Amino acid sequence: MQSTPSPSDHSPAQSGPDQLTPGPAAEAEISTAHQAIFVGPPNAPLPLREEREAAESELLAPGATRASGAGNRAIAEEPDRFRMCFERDLDRIKHSRPFRRLAGKCQVFVAPDNDHLRTRLTHAIEVAQVAVSIARPLKLNVALTEAAALGHDCGHGPAGHASEDALSPYTPAGYHHAVFGADVVLAPLNLCSETLDAIRNHSWNRPSPATPEGEVVAWADRIAYVCHDFEDAVSAGIVSPGQLPEAVADVVGSDRRTQLHRFITAMIESVAASGRIGLRPAEAEALAAFRAFNYDHIYLRPDARAQAATVIELLQQLTEWFIARPAAIGSGSVHPAGSAEAAADAVRYVSGMTDRFALDLAVKHLNWRTADLPRGV
Repeated sequence: MQSTPSPSDHSPAQSGPDQLTPGPAAEAEISTAHQAIFVGPPNAPLPLREEREAAESELLAPGATRASGAGNRAIAEEPDRFRMCFERDLDRIKHSRPFRRLAGKCQVFVAPDNDHLRTRLTHAIEVAQVAVSIARPLKLNVALTEAAALGHDCGHGPAGHASEDALSPYTPAGYHHAVFGADVVLAPLNLCSETLDAIRNHSWNRPSPATPEGEVVAWADRIAYVCHDFEDAVSAGIVSPGQLPEAVADVVGSDRRTQLHRFITAMIESVAASGRIGLRPAEAEALAAFRAFNYDHIYLRPDARAQAATVIELLQQLTEWFIARPAAIGSGSVHPAGSAEAAADAVRYVSGMTDRFALDLAVKHLNWRTADLPRGV
């Protein structure tokens, strides 16, 4: 049985004046949670960002996005000593309020009683897992990929995609969660332009992302949601596993674990073979068939359409209520009631609400009956 290495196991056979070994003096200078686990000799050179950038650049694929200094940001910043620019973006998104609020925003089912069903937060985490699993072996920038994946839905309003239809009349160019997320919700984080571009253009009805990492996130989003939305719909009793079309099951399997593995593997192999971000025909057709099935049997089923109509009515009434009462938002800057500025503030406030908060306000301010609220499963 092999014993756990001790600090002396990593020491040079013979120590000289220029050979430092960990000793009691070095260990006495720090506090430890448990034992002082050996990492390397004391007084080692710091892993400065510039050196990490150079090392990463050597490992990345030719078309991958390179980190550089503080990054290309709307407001110039000083570079971090240790973290590369996309790592800082990733950290900022993880610690942000818009990201935390995704825990209270539904993926498909509004404010469900079943805690096992996905939320926008768990969806974002699963998208990030899929995206990173594709990006890493392809030697793309993993930090940029993960940051864009975790932030891609921060512009979503409460109660699902119906919030876009609800809020579009109050937004000059219409409300698109990807654009609103990048240009409004996450703007205070001063993220790199590449991260914002990937978030802004992750939806397939948007222009192509400027980076291969952004394109990977677009594919990962679709792969993740078709698989986990079907699994949730099975759990909710809306569809049964046997309903999945043969065009899907025969190619990528009938359970989420197998489906994700096959889609991710196919993406990696497709990009390696073509040199471009894409998916070979067999799996691409299966993905399209999977998505079409979900739309027909989950997203656009009669109950879902009725729920969307209720969501739109409720959110528009809430928005109108706050446009008429800007002070109720409590943002500190109150615009005249009914003004374009008041409408912008109302849209930003309502879009940031969690499902339950929006429903509670409808009862409190609009006298909605609980029985008439959009219902989960």
